[in-house]
Amino acid sequence: MRVIAGTARGKVLKALPGQDVTRPTIDRVKEAMFSSVQFLVPGARVLDLFAGSGQLGIEALSRGATTCDFVDASPQAFAIVRENCRAARVEMKSKLHNCDAFAFLSAARGPFDLVLLDPPYGHGTLARVLPGLSRVVAPGGVVLCESEREADLPETAGELVRARQYAYGKVLVTRYEKPRPE
Repeated sequence: MRVIAGTARGKVLKALPGQDVTRPTIDRVKEAMFSSVQFLVPGARVLDLFAGSGQLGIEALSRGATTCDFVDASPQAFAIVRENCRAARVEMKSKLHNCDAFAFLSAARGPFDLVLLDPPYGHGTLARVLPGLSRVVAPGGVVLCESEREADLPETAGELVRARQYAYGKVLVTRYEKPRPE
């Protein structure tokens, strides 16, 4: 697993062994995700919820995001995120939170321009977390969700509107947007 573009391009990142706690996003999916938000990332405030190894947030920082909040409840994953942020030299732009995603969202102030979600598959986590995200996403902001292809995700969640879905083998990437007020 590596950073694919930007200032940390080519940097190899660590992940926890097995897929019980983390499941690294494959390069093809990561490239597609970031291509879809390439003009939003520079200067963005990013939230990497269910950070795992931190690879998605680190990719955003490498591509010019201003800050990234990394959230993961697993102490082992949290340690890997911290180590990967140091290795990619993005620790000064990183805020690390070793807590439950729902607890973080209940206290988070935002707003975030880009939210990256890659929770454990098969638990319906995305459908439960999306409504709480609506409050912390900036108008014009984007939420990118990585899930199993069979995931049943809502058309809307609070003010978030499902804009597109992309399938890559067994992986589904869903894009939600928060409209700007007229």
